[in-house]
Amino acid sequence: MMKQVRLRKGKEESLKRFHPWVFSGAIAQVDEGIAEGDVVRVLTNSGDFIAVGHYQEGSIAVRVLSFSDVLIDDEFWHSRLLSALQTRQVIGIADNPNNNTYRLVHGEGDNLPGLIIDVYGQTAVMQAHSIGMHLCRKQIAQALVGVMESRISHIYYKSETTLPFMTADDMNGFLYGNSDDNIATENGLKFRVDWLKGQKTGFFVDQRENRLLLEKFSKGKRVLNMFCYTGGFSFYAMRGGAELVHSVDSSAKAIELTKQNVELNFPGDARHEAFCEDAFKFLEGIGMPKANSQKPTASYNLIVLDPPAFAKHRGALHNALKGYTRLNQKAFEKIEKGGILFTFSCSQVVTKDHFRNAVFTAAALAKRKVRILHQLHQPADHPINIYHPEGEYLKGLVLYVE
Repeated sequence: MMKQVRLRKGKEESLKRFHPWVFSGAIAQVDEGIAEGDVVRVLTNSGDFIAVGHYQEGSIAVRVLSFSDVLIDDEFWHSRLLSALQTRQVIGIADNPNNNTYRLVHGEGDNLPGLIIDVYGQTAVMQAHSIGMHLCRKQIAQALVGVMESRISHIYYKSETTLPFMTADDMNGFLYGNSDDNIATENGLKFRVDWLKGQKTGFFVDQRENRLLLEKFSKGKRVLNMFCYTGGFSFYAMRGGAELVHSVDSSAKAIELTKQNVELNFPGDARHEAFCEDAFKFLEGIGMPKANSQKPTASYNLIVLDPPAFAKHRGALHNALKGYTRLNQKAFEKIEKGGILFTFSCSQVVTKDHFRNAVFTAAALAKRKVRILHQLHQPADHPINIYHPEGEYLKGLVLYVE
């Protein structure tokens, strides 16, 4: 029989508005013997059913799977995954011969909190962000094979970094099939996906549309791609006709992947160069001669700032905003007159207003006139549950710098 969680009086209001989280402070009582990852029924203080979800210790105590009193069985997983696939078909991202890379499941955005599934060609990479989803991984994989049919031949599970508090057993590895073919296609460009050791599921799928926009601005530009990771913005800029493209990341492994990806699409192209260096140190050195040289380094009229999340929780927000201001100020100081700056934040706790204020402060400190050309966000295969505004995590601005 399913264990039950009873709420404090009046704490069901957010659930009545279909918010998919139950916070630990809202709970009055839990059944004896409940373990992390169990599927539980959530009751109001008066004993009325309101939701069913995965239980876990911590601030978010229950992640809601359904607001109907249903069994979380094979039929449930198949139905939810089929709905996710149908959404991607409606938006035209699934079954696209020019693009076999997309997010199939985006947690709360697909009513599957704690679960991420990205598709790279014939391989789906599944990642759990809750113990409940981890415990259900084999059941989910079986349903995924049935829903996707011939669209995938392999499922790789990659949760070692998202569930670090658990044992490493069965955290990474193939749940279905087995393949070392890690080349996928995005908008006609090829790239290698490091789902074994790479960040997230191996590639940042959420910047696909923003990379395509950058391509349109790149003709004749001298492009600097900061925090390049595996070089996504770089090879889009090259296809767009950039005069030169420099990729910078502090990770030697990321730089090596960037070089491989550029070579996949533009073999032997001398326009690209990659640098393994700290971002602030590199930005500081723009336009200055290097050691043993009188020649100044390159200057840039298109810069991309796509840093990792500066704030992973609310306690880090203040320092994160200072970091965004400092980073953008340095870019404003170094970019050429008439340049274009693509700048991003992927921190969920940093709101659009927070980020914009940090960037505007940076512009003022750098004494540059700046205009907004585009306001950017995550693509449609990263949907936002209308009842869960926290799901809107990616913010970006395209700025014209006088």
